[in-house]
Amino acid sequence: MARLRGCLRRLAGAIRSLLFWSLVYGYSGLCASVHLLKLLWSIGQGPAQTFRRAAREHPPACLNDPALGTHCYVRMKDSGLRFHYVAAGERGKPLMLLLHGFPEFWYSWRHQLREFKSEYRVVALDLRGYGETDAPSHRENYKLDCLITDIKDILDSLGYSKCVLIGHDWGGMIAWLIAICYPEMVMKLIVINFPHPNVFTEYILQHPAQLFKSSYYYFFQIPQFPEFMFSINDFKTLKHLFTSQSTGIGRKGCQLTAEDLEAYIYVFSQPGALSGPINHYRNIFSCLPLKHHMVTTPTLLLWGEKDAFMEVEMAEVTKIYVKNYFRLTILSEASHWLQQDQPDIVNKLIWTFLKEETRKKD
Repeated sequence: MARLRGCLRRLAGAIRSLLFWSLVYGYSGLCASVHLLKLLWSIGQGPAQTFRRAAREHPPACLNDPALGTHCYVRMKDSGLRFHYVAAGERGKPLMLLLHGFPEFWYSWRHQLREFKSEYRVVALDLRGYGETDAPSHRENYKLDCLITDIKDILDSLGYSKCVLIGHDWGGMIAWLIAICYPEMVMKLIVINFPHPNVFTEYILQHPAQLFKSSYYYFFQIPQFPEFMFSINDFKTLKHLFTSQSTGIGRKGCQLTAEDLEAYIYVFSQPGALSGPINHYRNIFSCLPLKHHMVTTPTLLLWGEKDAFMEVEMAEVTKIYVKNYFRLTILSEASHWLQQDQPDIVNKLIWTFLKEETRKKD
């Protein structure tokens, strides 16, 4: 009888796994079909425009603005990868480590580099595969455990044992994982527009609206095609993400300048620059949900209510996974790109959280 029950459990697990991966690859195929139709439509409208790409030989001046900090490079001993980061503030001050999302890079933290350097050593990192950081070619090099190890190694190389950790979007995912796996490394955790990973996993399977908003996760499972679609029409999709009324920075927020936008296009238009960032997403379905998931670090979650990619209800649910002081602030007129959209408000909220005494929940 016990053997029969064991066989039934294994069978049920195999069926769940089959259904899960059928959903992943079925939806991936559907998303790819939609984008293929978009490509065909674009070619029909004008093939020359579709495949046009402007030459960008030199970075915009804003990427070398000394007011933002110093460009630094460090090579990791174990992985051998060279990481790029921009650092502001004096060495020896407490470390504030900033982890960007997709499709971003260190420059998305320009407002915070200026703001917090008075009291912190502020480091805005280019994640593995992004910007001037090395980009391994195989998708296996972008598994979550590799990304977690990167952050641990970065702290070691900077000469710190702990930091204030801030992450936005995909960087928020990594920040949650660091706080879960290495709580001793995180003095305070600040996440912007990304829920606890388990909340995201459970919510997306139960709410079709979030499944639709997260369709790019599934589209990115297709080899090469997503990179190509981002590059057509001189990176029109990238421009749309940051500037459109539906997905871009809020109309009541701090708009990107033409030079800011060109900085993003310059970085992602470099040869092979899109594969590393998209590879981050190509391992996610084999890594979630987490077995160990409780956060014991004081946590601030900031959320732009007009986020086109993440439902605000996930922010509310996240608190059940934080067994310490937890504060959630939702900004009603802010977009997904919160730290760029509302930098003054975001910086003020972060200062308040950093300076207040936080006590662990009973």
